[in-house]
Amino acid sequence: MPDAGPRFVSRLTRNTLALILAGGRGSRLKDLTRWRAKPAVPFGGKFRIVDFPLSNCINSGIRRIGVLTQYKAHSLIRHIQKGWGFLRGEFGEFVELWPAQQRVAETAWYAGTADAVFQNLDIIRNHDPEYVLILAGDHVYKMDYGTMIAHHVETGADLTVGCLEVPTEGARAFGVMDVDTEGQVRGFVEKPAAPPELPGQPGLALASMGIYVFNRDFLYEQLIRDADQPGSSRDFGKDMLPYVIEHYRVMAYPFRDPKSGDQAYWRDVGTVDAFWEANLELIGVTPPLSLYDDHWPIWTYQEQLPPAKFVFDSDERRGMAVDSMVSGGCIISGATVRHSLLFSSVRVNSYSYVQDSVVLPNVEIGRNCHIQRAVIDRWCRIAPDTTIGYDRAADEAAGFYVSEGGITLVTPDMLGQQINRVR
Repeated sequence: MPDAGPRFVSRLTRNTLALILAGGRGSRLKDLTRWRAKPAVPFGGKFRIVDFPLSNCINSGIRRIGVLTQYKAHSLIRHIQKGWGFLRGEFGEFVELWPAQQRVAETAWYAGTADAVFQNLDIIRNHDPEYVLILAGDHVYKMDYGTMIAHHVETGADLTVGCLEVPTEGARAFGVMDVDTEGQVRGFVEKPAAPPELPGQPGLALASMGIYVFNRDFLYEQLIRDADQPGSSRDFGKDMLPYVIEHYRVMAYPFRDPKSGDQAYWRDVGTVDAFWEANLELIGVTPPLSLYDDHWPIWTYQEQLPPAKFVFDSDERRGMAVDSMVSGGCIISGATVRHSLLFSSVRVNSYSYVQDSVVLPNVEIGRNCHIQRAVIDRWCRIAPDTTIGYDRAADEAAGFYVSEGGITLVTPDMLGQQINRVR
């Protein structure tokens, strides 16, 4: 998505304010989010997860963006300050950081997704948008939001919800829409045992992506109503959406590939297994998500780094990477890397072997190491002669986390290494 057809940039997108909810911890990623919010987790060799919704906004012609932060947001804030300051304020363009500021009450941090937006109503009113686009900051996908906003206007909706068409078996992990033949949402259930099927498409259900388009005044009314509702958890999916569906016009917008019409690429990299798998998907010959798409580029903070280097070329000591992605600043010094993704400034020293692994920035792997099916977090220093990913019991005894799928996560804290650097 989308390499076919023009972008849908119009008055609608220019008059839209996008709010990216980036305050979540992402606890299912275990120690990857111990010191950073989930949207700040590195992804794809040089990006962070938040770069995907931000890039979608820019590519869609939406250049008024607020990023709502809360949990351990320092690395996220630094990344956005360094990489997303290129918009021109004199043209009304911006990426603003909206941390939890207790704007409503002195003891009130963001209690839920709807509350995070409610607590910033004065800022939203000041920007005076015509439409408000609510986005999750922790999913990986490419999407032209312009077509969704146009669908919202054309159907006369009060609220439009971005949806995925998923098999009913997989839909049990999502919030699922019950829609009629016109696409109007008639019901919503969270993680149902028997998901409602799409009309005329047995075996398929519509799962919410956590993407919402609101008419401005309608959003204000519903946020204030929900804030006054006793017992509300102040969440869009749990509280606001069921009420609005019952009383107003809510439309579903199926997210499809504009070229094939099939379900478009979307990943919730919310577990260690999903994170590992989505990263390694990128190195395929024809990956489901292309990072080499000039039509829909993913923007990020660009570090100034030298090219990757591969040194030594004897039979027993050859620096090489096969079926892999290797980012700038890496040095493969007499080591072998196979079917792996190396982020920037990784060094793999002589006689080591890395396979089926995701290695985050600024990692150094010592000599004679053997690593497979692993995620190595930023700034790790792997001692010489270390073996990771070959013996689950040994990995767990060493203090590493091993996922249900057998992926070993290693962080500096697990190695007893105190890192005083932004992650």
